[in-house]
Amino acid sequence: MSVFIGGAWPYANGSLHLGHIASLLPGDILARYYRLRGEEVLYVSGSDCHGTPISIRANQEGVSPEVIAERYHNEFADCFRKLGFSYDLYTRTDEPFHHHLVQQLFLQLLDNGYIYKKAIEQTYCEACSRFLPDRYVEGQCPHCGQQARGDQCDYCSNLLDPGDLLHKKCKLCGSPPVTRQDDHYFLALSKFQQKLEEYLGEATGWRDNAVQLTRRYLDEGLHDRAATRNLTWGVDVPLERDGDKKIYVWIEAVSGYLSASMRWAQETGGSWENYWSEKTIAYYVHGKDNIPFHTLILPALLMGVGRHLHLPDRIISSEYLTLEGKKISTSRNWAVWVTDVIQRYDPDSLRYFLTINGPENRDADFSWREFIYSHNSELLGAFGNFVNRSLKFIVQFFDGRIPAGTMEISKKPEIVELYNQAGQAIEAGKLKDALEMIFTFIRRANKFFDERKPWVQIKENRRHCADTLFTCVQIIANLANVLEPFLPFACRRIRDFLSISQAGWQYTEIAPGTIIRSLEVLFTRIDAAVIEEEIARLGKG
Repeated sequence: MSVFIGGAWPYANGSLHLGHIASLLPGDILARYYRLRGEEVLYVSGSDCHGTPISIRANQEGVSPEVIAERYHNEFADCFRKLGFSYDLYTRTDEPFHHHLVQQLFLQLLDNGYIYKKAIEQTYCEACSRFLPDRYVEGQCPHCGQQARGDQCDYCSNLLDPGDLLHKKCKLCGSPPVTRQDDHYFLALSKFQQKLEEYLGEATGWRDNAVQLTRRYLDEGLHDRAATRNLTWGVDVPLERDGDKKIYVWIEAVSGYLSASMRWAQETGGSWENYWSEKTIAYYVHGKDNIPFHTLILPALLMGVGRHLHLPDRIISSEYLTLEGKKISTSRNWAVWVTDVIQRYDPDSLRYFLTINGPENRDADFSWREFIYSHNSELLGAFGNFVNRSLKFIVQFFDGRIPAGTMEISKKPEIVELYNQAGQAIEAGKLKDALEMIFTFIRRANKFFDERKPWVQIKENRRHCADTLFTCVQIIANLANVLEPFLPFACRRIRDFLSISQAGWQYTEIAPGTIIRSLEVLFTRIDAAVIEEEIARLGKG
């Protein structure tokens, strides 16, 4: 079996915050898990370097969109690397390779009758003397009454067109826009209504928010959507000579999964087709606001090109992450920026908290108090404490060599069952459940150490002490496997301690006599005083 994992493409118009990471981290956990299983994995993503947000940022700074895209793409790639994301390819949508593939898909859809041209009324700002991209139009959502932009309402998740908004105004100058007629291409999304209903009916492994939102769109009836816009930055519409029309970013960006796969194949000599066939299981990992693009738009495009391309199997769509009980706001600097936080905290601490307390099935809150408590009590107090005290005891009393001992009879079956149960949870996208299982086991391991009292055994019965520590070492070696998808940095250090060449998703045993190398603490305590310091940083800019 081959496994394809597509992580959502963050907009290259501003720095990443922890809300972005919370929705994308499941992709890396899945990729690492399946690689441990020995499966062929292709894990791709990239920076979305087109779209109006980047043009807006460029206008604000007085630079070209290329400058903005380059800056944030490089920043994103560095952040993902420091957080341990193991992409097989992290690319970008402004590369010629991507442009060419998107134009090919556009023409195939056109030839197959799924894209057509018609004249439409489009918003035009007379004060700015320009047609307005959808995100340059702001107003009131006709469905929920909240403030929205012309492509989507973030409050009720409805897809919009600028003409739908009430009390419209131009984002650039604040003037009310008028409408003018222009020719544009449309995706005949309505033609896929029945196929997409059948597709949803057969879907398994989707998170509930994806099922419910997709069903809502289908129950309301799908409408054709504009596939091009008047823009100066993006993928040129083929067959158009004047160059002032681009392929709409919501079509172009989701096509990046296919173009990234092909680009990876070109660079490595691998077969992208293996990951787009019926022998593949395909995961798509993103936030709640991206659900319709992955459950309706992307499947429609793949169906429409007629190349038997594999549709998404499992939709891992997270809810929202709030911060200290409030909605994250980049404009008010109410956010924890990745470039900043990764300089001060262990990446595994962030990965742990955003999984165990992440927005998997409902909105979750990032609290500095809870983050530091979870680090000190779980990573340091439970996991780190068990590893370090067990190995330190061996260094002190057995000359740093794993003693010859007998494994506690109940522990191996427990470990084997942990692999089975945690693996099933990970494959189902229930990452919090998997991590909770592992830490429940860690707490039992600490209890075993305490009950066996090796500090007493070493004085009264050295052989029994050897049995205890031999058992603890086997537990540690296997924790370095099952925690690898979640805490890759700590697990790599454990493998270094025990001279384990590589991880795997199977029971591992360390031979007696193995020398413990370069032992160091896995985690250090974070002073609770930093809680108030971190909270004080919020909102300042």
